[in-house]
Amino acid sequence: MRVLVQRSLNSSVSVDGKTIGKIDKGLVLFVGFTLNDSESEIEYLVNKILHLRIFDDEKGVMNKSILDVSGDVLSISQFTLYGDTNKGHRPSYFKALNSIKALELYKIFNEKLNKFLNVQTGEFGAEMLVNINNDGPVTILLEKERVNDKK
Repeated sequence: MRVLVQRSLNSSVSVDGKTIGKIDKGLVLFVGFTLNDSESEIEYLVNKILHLRIFDDEKGVMNKSILDVSGDVLSISQFTLYGDTNKGHRPSYFKALNSIKALELYKIFNEKLNKFLNVQTGEFGAEMLVNINNDGPVTILLEKERVNDKK
């Protein structure tokens, strides 16, 4: 499982010209799943996201979490996080989880985050326009691989 985290001053997502999700200060999360991902990876990354200290404290040091600043989350499903370009110039997505299982895990991921934060989402599988006012800019890639899957 991979989550690309971007600190944001405000962001939105629209489908067919209609805004379906919008946040002010918080995090934009691009979320991708791979083969054999489960709730274990979700638990790990939700905890990491909740406590990731990437917001400035009073001294301008990144020392506060999304919980500390009462921020919101805009969560966007993103199978292209598993695009592989090792062969040729067209990405291959064979490592991306199939859409049925990915949607199930994506819903669980958002439900777990929503217990602690206001979570807005895009539309799974839709063509989306995501507007991000990246603060910093700060962008961090989080990943949790199953130990048994590493070779």
